[in-house]
Amino acid sequence: MLTSFPPTPCGLATFSAGLAHGLSAKGTDVSVVRVADGAESTDAAVVGELVNGSSSSVAACSDLLNQRDVAVIQHAFDVYGGVDGAEILNVIDGLRVPTIVVVHAVPKNPTARQRSVMETMAAKADRIVVMSETANERLHTDYAVDRNKVTTIGRGATLPTVAPLKRAGRPTLLTWGLMGPGKGVERVIDAMSSLKELRGQPRYLVAGATHPKVLAAEGEAYREACIERARSTGVATAVSFDSIYRSTASLSALIQTSAAVVLPYDSTEQANSGVLVDALAAGRPVVATAFPHAVELLGSGAGVVVSHDDPEALAFALRRMLTDPRMTGDMAAEARRLAPTLGWPVAAAAFMTLARRLLAERAALV
Repeated sequence: MLTSFPPTPCGLATFSAGLAHGLSAKGTDVSVVRVADGAESTDAAVVGELVNGSSSSVAACSDLLNQRDVAVIQHAFDVYGGVDGAEILNVIDGLRVPTIVVVHAVPKNPTARQRSVMETMAAKADRIVVMSETANERLHTDYAVDRNKVTTIGRGATLPTVAPLKRAGRPTLLTWGLMGPGKGVERVIDAMSSLKELRGQPRYLVAGATHPKVLAAEGEAYREACIERARSTGVATAVSFDSIYRSTASLSALIQTSAAVVLPYDSTEQANSGVLVDALAAGRPVVATAFPHAVELLGSGAGVVVSHDDPEALAFALRRMLTDPRMTGDMAAEARRLAPTLGWPVAAAAFMTLARRLLAERAALV
């Protein structure tokens, strides 16, 4: 596998670690070529690093991937070197083994260069994997990509290993993930003004470190603006921020303490949300703005989707989450029903099936 990988603090790295461990648990021998970022990994699966901007490193990366039966490349435009990550094409050119590219973002309105990278990558790879039907359909309608090359494998998640504890104290609405503009936290802060008088005095917890690239470019400006918004709207005592980058186990424990998870994102085109999948895997009800992955996964009743530009609808949905235990219980029950289908064992099995199919197809050509 070629990917960002822990200790890199990003969703793609967390996903890749989960998939690698899920595959290993099923008896697959997994090695990882990690995109170098200055930190060092102690994971035994890491066998090398790709240094962006280095042609010799690109060649060495391809050689390492060729030592295995199948190469799996985790793709996002900002991970690899070159304009819009175009250096990944040089890596793929050097591969002789069947290649699966896992696409983590499919922009609906790509730049010309993004479109070129995506279409060229899809033409060179044996299969493209996306994590939602929305992303699958978008590749077919908005890009020149062979429909027969695209497979949907739902994003995996770590399932809780213990039953949730009875939640005590103030009910908590939770948003987590790497912080930065577009997170939509201000939407919930504004809604808290209409909730602060509810029985139990609900609180809103925003958990997660600022995204490293946002931190480098803008510092903590977004977090500080959200803190000031909470103060100026009179809800500072009901809104708190936790800037820890948590381990999977620590995050799972935190999710279990929440009354509901809130995904108030600005994006109207996000087709892949790890936070959403993790929330459902933990059996928590969800309130989300109407980004495509939320519309797709919450349609069976595990949460509520509201319009991006309807603050009254968001406040109403949050109020019902906090005051209507029957509705919340029904949503949590639906999330728990979905959870087993979202675990890493299911995703890993799907990747193994796809890999075996590619190896069989390659053998048939010999």
